[in-house]
Amino acid sequence: MRKFINLKTEIPGPKSKKLIEKLDKNVAKPLSIYVPAIIDHAEGALITDIDGNTFLDFSGGLGVLNVGHGNKKVNEAIKAQVDRFLHTDFSVFPYESLINLAERINKLAPGSSPKKTVFFNAGAEAVENAVKIARAYTGRQAIIVYEGAFHGRTLLTMTMTSKPHPYKSKFAPFASEIYRVPYPNCYRCPLYKDPDSCNMECFDALKKAFDFQVAKENVAAIVIEPLQGEGGFVVPHKDYFKKLRELCDEYGILLIVDEIQSGFARTGKMFCTEHFGIEPDMMTFAKSIAAGLPLSGVVGKAEIMDSPDDSSIGGTFIGNPVACAAGNAVLDFIEENHLTDRANEIGELLKARGKKLQSKYDVIGDVRGLGAMVGFEFVKDRKTKEPNEEIVGEILTRAMKKGAIFIRAGIYHNVIRFLNTLVITDEQLNEGLDVLEETLEEILG
Repeated sequence: MRKFINLKTEIPGPKSKKLIEKLDKNVAKPLSIYVPAIIDHAEGALITDIDGNTFLDFSGGLGVLNVGHGNKKVNEAIKAQVDRFLHTDFSVFPYESLINLAERINKLAPGSSPKKTVFFNAGAEAVENAVKIARAYTGRQAIIVYEGAFHGRTLLTMTMTSKPHPYKSKFAPFASEIYRVPYPNCYRCPLYKDPDSCNMECFDALKKAFDFQVAKENVAAIVIEPLQGEGGFVVPHKDYFKKLRELCDEYGILLIVDEIQSGFARTGKMFCTEHFGIEPDMMTFAKSIAAGLPLSGVVGKAEIMDSPDDSSIGGTFIGNPVACAAGNAVLDFIEENHLTDRANEIGELLKARGKKLQSKYDVIGDVRGLGAMVGFEFVKDRKTKEPNEEIVGEILTRAMKKGAIFIRAGIYHNVIRFLNTLVITDEQLNEGLDVLEETLEEILG
């Protein structure tokens, strides 16, 4: 008997089955679903479907719900704003919630340089506009990105994204002037080095790109995730970002850090970049800033952010007043409840349980992360590190039917990533991890 998970029917239940049939007839097939059930309500780390089944959620709306499902403080802010007005278009008639949120993010962003912020709707839109701003400021065109990167699904951001399947395989041709280099992945070194023999050859590969791919004087920006998300929760080499900052300064290249999945306390810092002690020129953010309402943005050095021409950056719905009200409430909640500290506590628990499972099961090749942004990588052989996509698929399906919702990541689809809310309790974490362990025992014996 579980304390939090409560399954009253098989998954899917009868009510969900009817709506899933309707979904199949009316919703485009590329929007495939993982959990074959229809949500009724959610609170904290728990989701209850229309058949009365309650699940433990480790997906967090794909990293959007750091402050939890149904956060009362956020909901109250949303309701208060809805009663006042829903929309004006900020460029026509500005409003306080956006101004206040921009001021707060400017103060929270790493580094001492004066900052300015502009808001958008989704992460891809933020990345795309960061590139536009970089090109406007530098007068250059080329953008360098990384193997394993995920930056979005628009034409430009899909081009910047590394993973062919499912994001790119049928959508060519792609945008021009995008160049790719190895990410500093210490578990799967792109240059086949062991951690003991590593001399940052991955950084040398970046410098070689100026000889073999693109002239340094043509590069507007380097765009990098401080901890790769879709790429498999890859933690970079500890010294890479300092060297990258020095290189960008030397050649007049802007450094854009994509914090869309890693921001807002997820890694035990307000922004993951803080772990590496550098100041980016621009930083993109989205996901957990507004607890589920569409909101994203770019924060950067004021001189850079002011460089595009008047009205060249914008959009009808950007920085919606309701989403901005939610964003201010999210920041209040993170600060009042010390969620950066809580993320570190969660991360320690996840990594401890992960290491315990790793010592028991050879299929777990690596347990890694910063704060609560933790991933377990599954392999067929620890020496060869051959990816084990199949077992991850089986684990996720079986665990879901037991009431625990886990999701995957990685170029090889072989990493279980934890994007659970930061208000999840230790009891809830352990119950979900118990399900994961039971599932592994069933599969492997």
